[in-house]
Amino acid sequence: MRIIADLHIHSKYSRATSNQLNIQNLEKYARLKGLSLLGTGDFTHPIWIKELKSELTEDGTGILKTKSGFNFILQTEISLMYTQDGKQRKIHNVVLAKNFDIVEQITEQLKKFGRVDYDGRPIFGIKCPDFVEMMKDIDKDIEIVPAHVWTPWFGLFGSKSGFDSVQECFKDQTKHIHALETGLSSDPAMNWRLSMLDKYTLVSNSDLHSFWPWRIGRECNIFDLKELSYDSLLNAIRTKQGLKETIEVDPSYGKYHFDGHRNCNICMSPNESLKNKDICPVCGRKLTIGVLHRVEELADRPVGFTPKNAVPFKSLIPLSEILSKLLNSGIATQKIWKAYSDLVNESGSEMDVLLNSSFDELKKVSDEKIAEAIINNRNGKIKIQPGFDGEYGYPIFSDENAKKKVSQNEPVRNRKQKGLNEFI
Repeated sequence: MRIIADLHIHSKYSRATSNQLNIQNLEKYARLKGLSLLGTGDFTHPIWIKELKSELTEDGTGILKTKSGFNFILQTEISLMYTQDGKQRKIHNVVLAKNFDIVEQITEQLKKFGRVDYDGRPIFGIKCPDFVEMMKDIDKDIEIVPAHVWTPWFGLFGSKSGFDSVQECFKDQTKHIHALETGLSSDPAMNWRLSMLDKYTLVSNSDLHSFWPWRIGRECNIFDLKELSYDSLLNAIRTKQGLKETIEVDPSYGKYHFDGHRNCNICMSPNESLKNKDICPVCGRKLTIGVLHRVEELADRPVGFTPKNAVPFKSLIPLSEILSKLLNSGIATQKIWKAYSDLVNESGSEMDVLLNSSFDELKKVSDEKIAEAIINNRNGKIKIQPGFDGEYGYPIFSDENAKKKVSQNEPVRNRKQKGLNEFI
């Protein structure tokens, strides 16, 4: 059974999310994207859990279903902020649970340490090892996956508040950590450069804050399971058996791939920022050190190394963003929606368009330029302007834009351009 799963999302009760994030819209756009399983997001929030219970039905498998049969799995993200070894730590973890009863136990336990009603992604001053032990005391099959592990501010390896190893973060509870979420600014190939990560399953999820197709499923996991159940999914996550591949965006697309300082419009490769001693040449403050730089610091293998047990992956830019750039129109405009709908209606889903449709099939409902871009996207041939310090990267198609591409040796100033904020 082929399952395309996005296992890290949010509800409308998390900060900076769409107020239209509900089960109906999540299902609608998940089907449009080509997904077959979604996390629920935010299961500790008291209002959202009521909505989940009214919209989703349990059948004993650990997979919840809507009235029309779409699949969800109970999931949330927990932010842990605490001090360890004289440094403030801010670590986000994705949590999966088998049923509503276990979710209620998790929520009641967390309420002893703070509120759960103010944000779908609540914050607690619990250390990571203590948190894992607490979860395992409730149910051994609760799965904890460190989220977007390289993000500077809230990732396990983040430059601002993270650690240099999984063991350093989770200590004696490391034995219960089986998977790591790569995040938008890294891909599996970057993680393969660290031999200490070989034993971990690398999963990819959208961490969506809206349901639009350029957000939902932009990163996801493709499983081949004998049956769709919590246990079979858990086994695949813990053993890599059944996880066939992951879908990634090019890591340059992520908001923290390169080093930089957004307020000064400074974006730098690791080589350039090292020459500047990680200092912004405009304001003199320390740069936000990006994911690529951080990987270089911890890597013990060369670029291009592939472990024997590596799960393959594909890099894809969402279809809407390709169309927006090529048609020179805002990503949510009618012009882009029409072009998007024509392609998706013909192929069945966005994933079918991006992964399967032939050049000739694409040309039937679009022009040659768009068809060529979709094939180039599939083959990893689209250049990406790297993201930095909270700014997304974006695809480059025209020669004029290509001249603005970040080099490996020079900073880029005045990087913001018209329309970029529409991608955020």
